[in-house]
Amino acid sequence: MPDRGGGPSGPRIRVGRPSRRVRTLLMTLGVLAVLGMAFTMFAGFWTDWLWYRSVNYSSVFTTTLWTKIGLFSVFGVLMALAVGFNIWLAHRLRPPLSAMSMEQQNLDRYRMSIAPYKKWLLFGITALVGLIAGASASGQWRTWLMWVNGVPFGQKDPQFKLDVSFYAFDLPWYRFLLGFGFAAAILSVIAAALTHYLYGGLRVTSPGARATSAATGHLSVLIGVFVALKAVAYWLDRYGLAVKSSDFRATDNWTGLRYVDANAYLPAKTILFCIAVICALLFFATIWRRTWQLPVIGFGLMVLSAILIGGLYPAIVQKFQVQPNEQAKEAPYVEKNLEATRKAYGIDGTKVTDYSGTGNTEDKTKLRDDVGATASIRIMDPNIVSPTFQQLQQIRNYYAFPENLDVDRYAKDGKDQDTVIGLREINLAGIPKKNWINNHFRYTHGYGVVAAEGTSADAQGRPNFTESNLPSKGDLGTYEQRVYYGEKTTTYSIVGGPQKEIDYSDDNGEKTTSYKGDSGVNLSNPVNRAAYAVAFGEPQILYSGAIGDGSRILYNRTPKERVEAVAPWLTIDGDAYPAVVDGRIQWIVDAYTTTNGYPYSSRTTLGDTTADSLTATNDNRAVVAQQNQVNYIRNSVKATVDAYTGKVKLFQWDTKDPVLKTWMKAFPNTVEPKSDISKSLMDHLRYPQDLFKVQRELLTRYHVKDATTFLSGSEVWQVPDDPTNRSGSAVPPYYLSMKMPDQQAQSFSLTTTLTPTGRDNLSAFMAVDAEAGTGDYGKIRILKLPTNTTVNGPKQVQSQFNSQEDIAESIRLLRGGDSEVEYGNLLTVPLDGGLLYVEPVYVRGGGLKYPLLRKVLVTYGGQTAFENTLDEALNKVFGADGPATEPPDEGDTTTPPPTSDNPTVQQALEDAQKAFDAGQEALKKNDWEAYGKAQKDLEDALRRAEDAQAEASRAGGAGGGESKPGGKPSSSPSGSPSPKPSS
Repeated sequence: MPDRGGGPSGPRIRVGRPSRRVRTLLMTLGVLAVLGMAFTMFAGFWTDWLWYRSVNYSSVFTTTLWTKIGLFSVFGVLMALAVGFNIWLAHRLRPPLSAMSMEQQNLDRYRMSIAPYKKWLLFGITALVGLIAGASASGQWRTWLMWVNGVPFGQKDPQFKLDVSFYAFDLPWYRFLLGFGFAAAILSVIAAALTHYLYGGLRVTSPGARATSAATGHLSVLIGVFVALKAVAYWLDRYGLAVKSSDFRATDNWTGLRYVDANAYLPAKTILFCIAVICALLFFATIWRRTWQLPVIGFGLMVLSAILIGGLYPAIVQKFQVQPNEQAKEAPYVEKNLEATRKAYGIDGTKVTDYSGTGNTEDKTKLRDDVGATASIRIMDPNIVSPTFQQLQQIRNYYAFPENLDVDRYAKDGKDQDTVIGLREINLAGIPKKNWINNHFRYTHGYGVVAAEGTSADAQGRPNFTESNLPSKGDLGTYEQRVYYGEKTTTYSIVGGPQKEIDYSDDNGEKTTSYKGDSGVNLSNPVNRAAYAVAFGEPQILYSGAIGDGSRILYNRTPKERVEAVAPWLTIDGDAYPAVVDGRIQWIVDAYTTTNGYPYSSRTTLGDTTADSLTATNDNRAVVAQQNQVNYIRNSVKATVDAYTGKVKLFQWDTKDPVLKTWMKAFPNTVEPKSDISKSLMDHLRYPQDLFKVQRELLTRYHVKDATTFLSGSEVWQVPDDPTNRSGSAVPPYYLSMKMPDQQAQSFSLTTTLTPTGRDNLSAFMAVDAEAGTGDYGKIRILKLPTNTTVNGPKQVQSQFNSQEDIAESIRLLRGGDSEVEYGNLLTVPLDGGLLYVEPVYVRGGGLKYPLLRKVLVTYGGQTAFENTLDEALNKVFGADGPATEPPDEGDTTTPPPTSDNPTVQQALEDAQKAFDAGQEALKKNDWEAYGKAQKDLEDALRRAEDAQAEASRAGGAGGGESKPGGKPSSSPSGSPSPKPSS
């Protein structure tokens, strides 16, 4: 034969069998490769088991594992049996002789080539489809556990009068079974048809009949099974209409039956069910009739009916019955949707009150006095001052604070006050020398809480720290300060062994410690070390001398990560926050139970509705969702994670939630009763932000209760964009201690504003009582502004601030040199029928790379002030002095004069303005030498202004309240922060 390889022909080279040594080597390498892969799989399984056992949630691991194994085995075997049996049956039903044709002669070659391997081929095919089906089924472990443990809701859907649990727990499982049945039927048909074709039962070009009677009967039964499953699908589709989503009016994810569903689709599904049953019986009858004529006619009739009855008829009903009189036709179904949606999202108890938006009292002095009683206005923005905490309280480069701090409540002098709080966590990027020992053995934990008053700042615009320094000292008393688990702690550490850890540093040098907790996994076992060396891809874990008796490996160290791992059936709130409880730092994590199967309740996409201007810049604040699209949500669990031991506790919060009860049946003894929550922990629990954001998004449409208004769309609101930054994302909700008009005293609240769709004026102010343990906890109040008048919304208020000439000029001065101006949270407070807006303004200036509070913007009733302190701004807006204070004790200080009354400061600011103007002129002329001189003069003038103001503060007092030992200014009796001088 000529060489077909394209090269010159030549003698063939005979390749002999490899030598025994080579064969032994290859076999050894193959065995080692198999063992390596097996141990890698074992390492993943073993380390997971060790971790769950270390956190005392091994039952979660075993329940999940055995459920997956059970589903994999059962459905894998069922699929393998279904496909394998039909291949075997088709082979058994093959004709004894094949027709003499070219087609059959070609097939003979294939039949002969596979004849010696028929059993192995059958085994391989069935094993493959079984593995694929089993792997798919194991992913349905949540569906199975919810079905087998489902608890009734005690509520029935308005159409079929079935308990909601049927849609939430049963219907998803039935749909999975139906999908599995369809897959088995289709694969069986394909496998049987190929086998019949290979062995002559089906013919394409051969003379005579195209199929033997045996093949006809076999395939007819399989197709009949498929059509019977289609009949079941039509029947389940009837109930599926109650949880079907569609675009309807202002609601993109409208759920439930509408007029066309109840009067066209529902009867159509019933008729199609009957037709499919008849069609299936015709296919089964082929076993005796041995003809395809009637089944094919029946199948064609079913397809035609699906087009006409299931598609065309509903379209006609929609066009000619619904559209001419839509409001009357759809109103009953809209009312069902309104009621179900409000129940499913927990907004059915929302109280909507008309609110004028304009002040009622002309006595400005009284209004000024009422401000302190109405709200403890927080001027420390936790989303701005993290760099300030970092600069003033980082102490060492290997510590860091989260990008966004948290707001909590702590008692001081017997009175709760809003507090900005953050933990000093480990920051591996800042360690002096990076290597494996330092990264994982030496620098293992953060140290201490740093907290500051939310309603005041010191004379320099810095936070008034109530807990600070290293080790931390202050109002929080004695507690375990080491932070081994935190939001920024994302790598593993090995502790408790021969290698000492750096605890903290002070004037006397480094202090070392060794972890005494029982957290983590013990590495004294060589099998454990080998498993973790493989799992983490770090061989040094196996042989390092830094690991010895008592060594433990800590990982999965962020609070959200730990809660999600021990409760994989929960959706985790995006914001975990720390609190000092009973002498320990506890991370508090809010968790939700959700379902996508609440009938008539419109759906929402958690990733979209919980996004705001904070999540746009910080991925760590995003919700961890098990189901991204849901139509029922409850804050059913409050979880804690100990910052030292990593111990996770889950507490039942919503005692009525049937979804939580279902999961508690599936995972018994994992959730502790609500009664186990201590009083000290209850004091720090709060209403979660992500739930509030979901509810406010729904309430933009579902605050109305009548179908007519809903259908008109005249009362649709929207969440405004955050006016304080350029992210273009929604304004985040703000925690604030305040009282609504129907409340007698302040309560810790979560607040937001709402505007009309497409406009910037204010539609409503929304607040929820966020203080756990109180009777009104979770009560949502909405103050609805009139539609016939215009009340400024957040964006308009911000524009008003920026457009006033004197304010714009002041901000231009603050931006002098290389300073940057940052706007803090724009807080809204209802006051005497009107709305008080307050916004702190921060400056990063000169060599300072962290923001300091320099000004406060306030507006009320058309009056705007931009002053050095909140008290000054309020006094100017209301044209009155602040609340009277007690006479100062001996040694107390008084408030320094405002900048405008301080000649030295005023002169320095005038010099700064002249230098700034000179710099601008130099830029126009491209005179860089003059520009440099102007910039130097500008910095000198600003420095003189700041020094003069600081001198005035020392001479005349920095706080405006009583000077406490240690130099901390106190708040005024009204709760307003003490005044401070400007820069």
